[in-house]
Amino acid sequence: MTYVEQLLKYQDEDEKLLKVERELAGSQERKNLAQAVNFVTKATERLEALDGKALSLSLTLEQLNKKYAEVAEVLAEFENLDELLEGGADIAFYKKNLAQISDKLKTIKQEVANLTKSIKESNEEFQTLYTKYRAMQKQGKEFQEAYEKLKSEKRAESEVIKKELEKLAADIAPEVMQRYQSKRSERIFPILCPEKAGRCSKCGSELSLADKEKLLSGKVVECDNCHRFIYKL
Repeated sequence: MTYVEQLLKYQDEDEKLLKVERELAGSQERKNLAQAVNFVTKATERLEALDGKALSLSLTLEQLNKKYAEVAEVLAEFENLDELLEGGADIAFYKKNLAQISDKLKTIKQEVANLTKSIKESNEEFQTLYTKYRAMQKQGKEFQEAYEKLKSEKRAESEVIKKELEKLAADIAPEVMQRYQSKRSERIFPILCPEKAGRCSKCGSELSLADKEKLLSGKVVECDNCHRFIYKL
């Protein structure tokens, strides 16, 4: 078996391994698991944010209620307004203050209502999201189990192919295998392709005269454009 034939045989076997790897990477089991993990991660972040928001809103509401009570207490002092007026107090002054306090009380009351609404909405979002979060956690475990099962099956297939690749690699120069694996890691495949009319049959780039001469002598050259190994049929 020639040098090129040995490499081609290795590549044919390696293509089987690549197919198994792609099947696992593109499997629905893997996609389901990835989606579940992504949802749980984002949901956790949102739940934490909602929890912090709820605490902040509750503290603000507590402060507003305290402020409301203080203003209401001041307003209560005007219950004795008739007595003050009988004593000769300036009615214009008290009317002005009464109006200001009433307006302030209305404003605080509206702020409390808005804040209460925000707290309710935030709580509803939290409860809805938490229910989905718990359901996805459970489903995520099922997806994990399904993916692990598929991985185990694909691993068994891969091991058989890898053993055959080890046998074939034993008859190929180490430096050549190193270059081959380097290209493989760069997702270049097929790594070996035939020359066609003085060009790379994969990307169409024309070979140099020196490379053409090497091909005629049975050697393998590297395409300057796509970096694949080129051989002559």
